[in-house]
Parts: sequence; C-alpha cells; structure tokens
Amino acid sequence: MSSENIEKIDTRTRILASTWKLMEERLGVNVKMSDIAKDVGISRQAVYLHFASRTELMLATVQYVDEIKDVNARIEQIQQAQNATEQLEAFMQFWGNYIPEIYGLAKALLNTRDTDEAAASAWESCMSHLHGMSELVIQSLHAENLLVTHLQPELATELFWALVSIQNWEQLIRDCDWNTEQYIEQMTIVLKRSFIQ
Repeated sequence: MSSENIEKIDTRTRILASTWKLMEERLGVNVKMSDIAKDVGISRQAVYLHFASRTELMLATVQYVDEIKDVNARIEQIQQAQNATEQLEAFMQFWGNYIPEIYGLAKALLNTRDTDEAAASAWESCMSHLHGMSELVIQSLHAENLLVTHLQPELATELFWALVSIQNWEQLIRDCDWNTEQYIEQMTIVLKRSFIQ
C-alpha cells in the first residue's frame, strides 16, 4: 500500500474519531463539517474528499464505532446459540453490555434526530439493525413453536424491539438507578415471560 493511501486511511479514521468525540461532547448539537475539520486539523474541503455529505459521515461514524467495539464478533455469539431461548439470553447479554459503550453517540443521535437529517439517518440505521436482531430472536422462537400464541411474529418483533429500546434502558439505568447486571437479568425475565409460552 502506498504512503498516499495510508495517509488517506489515517485521515479518514481521524475524521471518524473526531466526529464520534464531538457528537458525544456536544450531545449532537452544532457538530458541523467545519468543526470536525478544525478538530482534525484539515480543511473543510478535505473532509468532503472522504465523505460526500454529512449524512454519509454520520452513517460511517456509526459503522466505525461498531467496528471499534467489534460488534460483528459479539453478534456472532447470538447466532451461534443452540436454541431460541439461548439466543434470547445471548441477545440480552450482548445488548445490555453494548448500550453503555455506545450510549454517548446514541444519545447524541437521539437528541438531534428531529432537527438534524444526518443524525436521523444514522439513528434509523442503528434502529434498523436492532429491529433485525429482534426479528432474529422472534423468528427463532416462532420456528421452535415457542412464541406465545396470541402474538404474530411481526407484532412480537415490534414489541420486543420497543422493550429493548435505548430509551427504556436509559430510564431504568439513569432514572431508576439500575446497574447493567440488573438490567440484563430483569429484561431477560421480562422478555421470556412476554414471548415464550
């Protein structure tokens, strides 16, 4: 790899790291391309050489955080569960431990999604992935004839997704003073009682 390519990768990574940092520090408010450029020590135009739009940058930042946190390896443990019940338990272990690590960026996106199109796109991307994982668990329960009979898989997926939302986590952890272990344990019980017959 040429030194020019290495420099491009390094600059791109620095832009992503700076975006992540500024989003957390400012709770998503007033994080402009010029602010990111200044923080990295490059021109605004240089940021646009790597990211064609602010939306593209926000989406890439979410992916960058997931890569740093090795999300794919963590999700693999959910997919390797022996049965649907274990998959639900593995999901809660993953999600309950993952939210605190991404909460700063998630809160920034949630805080500004109504007024910031780029933040809204990044938030929707995150929630789409969470919905997909919720659907995976519910479909596994359904395939093993464990899903409660009064819920169709689509409705069950939406309920599961809502129950494990970051907003609910925030209320239990921050407002009710729960710790991570308590959250995982209690939410696992709630999900089992809600979705497994």
